[in-house]
Amino acid sequence: MTDTAPFSRSILITGCSSGIGLAVARGLADRGHQVVASVRQDKDLAAWPHPDIPVVLLDLNDDSSIESGLNEALTHTHGRLDALFNNGAYGLPGAVEDLSRAALRAQFETNLFGWQVLTNRVIPIMRAQGFGRIIQNSSVLGIAALSFRGAYVASKFALEGLSDTLRQELYGTGIDVCLIEPGPIESRFRANALTALHHYIDVENSVHAASYQKQLARLHKPGPAAPFTLPPEAVLKRVIHALESPRPKARYPVTFPTYLFAALRRLLPTRWMDRVLMAASGGGKR
Repeated sequence: MTDTAPFSRSILITGCSSGIGLAVARGLADRGHQVVASVRQDKDLAAWPHPDIPVVLLDLNDDSSIESGLNEALTHTHGRLDALFNNGAYGLPGAVEDLSRAALRAQFETNLFGWQVLTNRVIPIMRAQGFGRIIQNSSVLGIAALSFRGAYVASKFALEGLSDTLRQELYGTGIDVCLIEPGPIESRFRANALTALHHYIDVENSVHAASYQKQLARLHKPGPAAPFTLPPEAVLKRVIHALESPRPKARYPVTFPTYLFAALRRLLPTRWMDRVLMAASGGGKR
């Protein structure tokens, strides 16, 4: 992206080791914004390939890491933070009846609890400035539930509700809360989901073993695993608007499936919608 922003804003982005986070960090920096990227692991910090973009270590599963990562980020922005892009997340595939307490807790620790801890640390800074943008990377699975994605769906539905509530509570402060809702995007999401599946789900002893084999085939499939998959730059376009617009939108759908499922939810009875979603996810009777 060669054009530049009409003004420069400081922004902290989580989950920048690859995919959406990395693409957004690059794109916003190219537009002249003051970007601070964050990664979860030391190996990603050591391998960070963009010396012009500051990067900090920030593990969303660890409150002390969130605190230290934010403090380091603020040294790069001289104490100001105009925006936060919460993005670091992963998906745990698995049937709901196969999800243990530990599996659900791990999904929520990364995808929701860590985001809110960081957000709550940032809000006082933005209140003092009288301006801020909290941009949440949600998902099409925050508005529509697909079978065998229950843990991820639950975390994103919760994020949508928490963000809607926060937006109301921050009304009049100059702080806006925006939700980005991507469908399938090119990233390492599938590879990370495969790792989580093997760690938390006893595939062979599940009543859903046959269905898991289909899921495994999808996760191992090279190239895009779903129709209408877009590159991460599609998300960048929405983040740019959420960051730069004087009147940002509450929600930014990305990819055709998000628009489609949102429309169908308004039009179809729930049971009919279930059939559409089951067909889309490969779910249904065993």
